[in-house]
Amino acid sequence: MSDVRLAEAAHAVPAHHEEIGFWRTYVFSTDHKMIGRQFYFLGLVMLIIGGFLAMMMRWQLAWPETAVPGLSWVSEPTLYEGIIPPQTYNMLFTMHATIMIFFVIMPIMVGGFGNFLIPLMIGARDMAFPLLNMLSFWLGLVAGVVMLASFFVAGGAAASGWTAYAPLSAKAVFTGVDWGQNLWIISLIILGLSSLMGAINYITTIVNMRAPGMTYFRMPLVIWSLFVTAILLLLALPVLTAALAMLLFDRTLGTSFFLPEGGGKPLLWQHLFWFFGHPEVYILVLPAMGVTSDILSVFSRKPIFGYRAMAFSMISIAFLSWIVWGHHMFISGMNPYLGTAFMMTTMIIAIPSAIKTFNWLGTLWGGSIRFTTPMLFALGFVSAFVIGGLSGIVMASTPVDIFIHDTYYIVAHFHYVVAGIIFAMFAAIYFWFPKMFGRMMNETWGKIHFFLTFIFFNAVFFPMHFLGIAGHMRRIYNPLQYEFLQSLQPINVFITVSAFLLALSQIIFVVNFFYGLFAAKKVGNNPWQANTLDWSVPSPPSHGNFDALPTVFRGPYEYSSPEVTEDFLPQDRRLATDPTTV
Repeated sequence: MSDVRLAEAAHAVPAHHEEIGFWRTYVFSTDHKMIGRQFYFLGLVMLIIGGFLAMMMRWQLAWPETAVPGLSWVSEPTLYEGIIPPQTYNMLFTMHATIMIFFVIMPIMVGGFGNFLIPLMIGARDMAFPLLNMLSFWLGLVAGVVMLASFFVAGGAAASGWTAYAPLSAKAVFTGVDWGQNLWIISLIILGLSSLMGAINYITTIVNMRAPGMTYFRMPLVIWSLFVTAILLLLALPVLTAALAMLLFDRTLGTSFFLPEGGGKPLLWQHLFWFFGHPEVYILVLPAMGVTSDILSVFSRKPIFGYRAMAFSMISIAFLSWIVWGHHMFISGMNPYLGTAFMMTTMIIAIPSAIKTFNWLGTLWGGSIRFTTPMLFALGFVSAFVIGGLSGIVMASTPVDIFIHDTYYIVAHFHYVVAGIIFAMFAAIYFWFPKMFGRMMNETWGKIHFFLTFIFFNAVFFPMHFLGIAGHMRRIYNPLQYEFLQSLQPINVFITVSAFLLALSQIIFVVNFFYGLFAAKKVGNNPWQANTLDWSVPSPPSHGNFDALPTVFRGPYEYSSPEVTEDFLPQDRRLATDPTTV
């Protein structure tokens, strides 16, 4: 456990805080913990919506020529095959990806756990700018409302893919009334402003508000991951925001940034989008890596293996993520020499990720492993990330990528890396649920939830590799229209059945979540016997977090002896310690 002693009288402050009303406590709160919960619940609601859109897509792909009476979405079923018209299908995959990336993973992993954990883990009372923090959430909520509102305007929601490639996305299809795509753009601009506010707050808080003795290399890896993520957000989001503004101008003001008929360059959109898009991948995955690192350490009952190497690997990933974006554009007519440069940098960026995987295995090796629900989900993330990373190395080769580009192999890779974050997300939810709400979710049902999720997740996404190698294109509406794909249709059916079972498995989580929220037994400050500052305060923490600011003498990974210390012994074997030591 971190060797932290309560501060002397110079650090002490009164524990009493002015009482505030319901609206200031639960709605317009400036407390980082409540704002973290607000982001958290926003992400869970959007997860349900995004998952529902995915189920509709999979239904269409499994049974594309089966019209269901009473479920047809248009008045004349003869105009199309199946229950979903083609334009609606395009809308589904566009909005599914947009919602899952920007309104599920980012709000939960970056907004939710970032807000909740940063002050607690570095020994601060709150974020540096509490009011800016509140505005960040409300702008994010407004962005979500605008995105969902696009379903209900003329022409429906955006249908140009989550990458919104020009010139398709740059033209108003319905003679200037195509407001779905416009609202998609406006929503992401608002969300970008929200994330910029959060990034500024995170960086300022971590740099200026660490407890005495909490040096950079005493910070938990969760904080390192969020720190690097905030820097990436600060640098990447302005690029996307500028590109979105130009796209909106093309659609509404008659400009031609991306329209070739006006002298614009459609490839300019791809360069701008992917210059943001690849750092965005690590904006999503770095918090998952930080969460996994600390959870593996806690439940292996030993310090993280290679702490400094883990921190430097995150920094390396952040740097290298800016010089690999061209691997998304190998088939765009890129100069082969330039393609070779991007191929090499893409292979090089696998090195810091491999360091992380090696260090995770080193942490597990020789540990007294406890297979709790958070530990199982953390291991699930490691396995998904390894599979996704290995397929990523395959795709880094330009000749291979030309063959499998825009096939289901890409879909499989992307979901193992990005959708695999859901394992780290569940690990974090189960792990910090007692700290957030003061109660413990049911462990038995949590483990059942993990095994069902793990089995059906792999049943959904692993077969997509075979579809991709066989040439199955992504984003097609009816695979049976292509003769060479007809023999692969049983795999599509298998994937769809597995996807529905994966979705049904999440009912266990929902029931367990509400059971934990209202009916589960209350827990103490540190039910997992963890070793960071957040577990030294009451569950849930009071306003201001600490009655007296802590002073840090050793970090969570620093020990005076190479042997496992008493801090990592089971609770019934722990020695009595100084009550002033956290």
